[in-house]
Amino acid sequence: MSSSTFRAPAGAATVFSADQKIRIGRLDALRSSHSVFLGRYGRRGVSVPPSASSSSSSSIQAVSTPAKPETATKRSKVEIIKEKSNFIRYPLNEELLTEAPNVNESAVQLIKFHGSYQQYNREERGGRSYSFMLRTKNPSGKVPNQLYLTMDDLADEFGIGTLRLTTRQTFQLHGVLKQNLKTVMSSIIKNMGSTLGACGDLNRNVLAPAAPYVKKDYLFAQETADNIAALLSPQSGFYYDMWVDGEQFMTAEPPEVVKARNDNSHGTNFVDSPEPIYGTQFLPRKFKVAVTVPTDNSVDLLTNDIGVVVVSDENGEPQGFNIYVGGGMGRTHRMESTFARLAEPIGYVPKEDILYAVKAIVVTQREHGRRDDRKYSRMKYLLSSWGIEKFRDVVEQYYGKKFEPSRDLPEWEFKSYLGWHEQGDGAWFCGLHVDSGRVGGIMKKTLREVIEKYKIDVRITPNQNIVLCDIKTEWKRPITTVLAQAGLLQPEFVDPLNQTAMACPAFPLCPLAITEAERGIPSILKRVRAMFEKVGLEYDESVVIRVTGCPNGCARPYMAELGLVGDGPNSYQVWLGGTPNQMAIARSFMDKVKVHDLEKVFEPLFYHWKHERQTKESFGEFTTRMGFEKLKELIDTYKGVSQ
Repeated sequence: MSSSTFRAPAGAATVFSADQKIRIGRLDALRSSHSVFLGRYGRRGVSVPPSASSSSSSSIQAVSTPAKPETATKRSKVEIIKEKSNFIRYPLNEELLTEAPNVNESAVQLIKFHGSYQQYNREERGGRSYSFMLRTKNPSGKVPNQLYLTMDDLADEFGIGTLRLTTRQTFQLHGVLKQNLKTVMSSIIKNMGSTLGACGDLNRNVLAPAAPYVKKDYLFAQETADNIAALLSPQSGFYYDMWVDGEQFMTAEPPEVVKARNDNSHGTNFVDSPEPIYGTQFLPRKFKVAVTVPTDNSVDLLTNDIGVVVVSDENGEPQGFNIYVGGGMGRTHRMESTFARLAEPIGYVPKEDILYAVKAIVVTQREHGRRDDRKYSRMKYLLSSWGIEKFRDVVEQYYGKKFEPSRDLPEWEFKSYLGWHEQGDGAWFCGLHVDSGRVGGIMKKTLREVIEKYKIDVRITPNQNIVLCDIKTEWKRPITTVLAQAGLLQPEFVDPLNQTAMACPAFPLCPLAITEAERGIPSILKRVRAMFEKVGLEYDESVVIRVTGCPNGCARPYMAELGLVGDGPNSYQVWLGGTPNQMAIARSFMDKVKVHDLEKVFEPLFYHWKHERQTKESFGEFTTRMGFEKLKELIDTYKGVSQ
């Protein structure tokens, strides 16, 4: 460094000399090797104007930022891997060139940031056949026509012949061999897609309602989701270096996104770093954001680290946002210190401030989230430890403003968007139910034909379904006919239980699965339907059922009215108490329920719900009102259906 002096703003007392040693607290590796950052974890941050180049400014203003304890803290193995990776490149770049079908432990962690997980078939005996799962990143679930057709082709040529629609509005492509990774990745990039940040310790795909309504609030929610996704997208180029030899395929960003990312007036950024928001370490764990409009909880709003809701005036003009913080689903069995948690309100911001508020929340988690034990690294644990008041105080220092009180909102409801709907511009959209989001066989072939023939763009819903957009009126009948022949039915012909059910992939490829989910849920739903009929429940009555193969909660089972969470071979932990609008969290009811014993637990509950519920009381509300001790008594004393 030169001997130039860094001066504080007028009125400030502190002057730092460039050759002076600055004491920096824990996680020193968060600094970029290219950056000068004073007191990242002390009491001073560094601010440069957005237009300043990385080396041209000899005078840098210091501004007050939140104090950071300077205690040394143990770091997890993944933190060290990130630190040594040259911004998520090494040793993945070398591992991809080897003849081995897999990559080493460090590269396994790094390839997640590129949107991929290494997997193997756990049911195969006598060795491991490694492959890679790729996950795309599609803010608001938007999939251009060209990208859909590309993904369809890639699934056949390089995958297992199916596409999977995820609970975060993205595609998953399973079974890609290491030798084909670059071909597949580059094909996605060159056809209007990306997998950058679909996995890893950074912001994941940003959810928003999939409905292509031409309404001001819906359009604004989707635009905001796009902007948040762009704001929190990695900037250091590692993704494009790896898969398209450094060629950039990014479209021009809105100026407000660039301005918000570069703004360092409150000490949020790593100065001169290739990653101004993330630094070398990125975030402590994955980070999830959802944006929606009042009443529309198609996005499971409160399960996200940040939930954002458009607030409009009486004329329907968006004015700002209510923000919720601290949601998350993952937990570990038999560890009460890990838990699912709902987000809670932190306040309201005017619309022009949303990117700055989101950035301030992300930076608070970056600076204060735990990096020693990944089980406790999600932001929900920081919220739980600090409480909302302290968390808000720290965020406001990075935001530079006080949050306003949250605005009142109407009641929430789950919206599936299945069936035909008018968009508001003379065109229609059609939502199609896809069991567990798995697109294959005749369904895949027919969807391809329709999407290709009519040049349709599509959207993926957070409930693993697909929406066909911009359909002309004269196309409705022929499209409906051909889809029905492939089993893609209108909602009136789909069992109501299936319409709200979700499951994660689990076996055979997920390394975390304890038991079945996607492969097991069809049988479970049929058995629940048989129990409904036995106890006298009507066909159009339903219960939100979600099944996961492990406690990580990828299908959000802890928000279900009836959640099944794998806790052993052919065994589930039963969760009860969520609501149809996904605004209440379930609680653990019973452990180690074998799959063949589900009737012993469910049938008595359904029977008493049928006969003892209050007017319009959902199953989840019924189980909460009755209390778990009473429910267990009802199960123990159940004599069968009265004749």
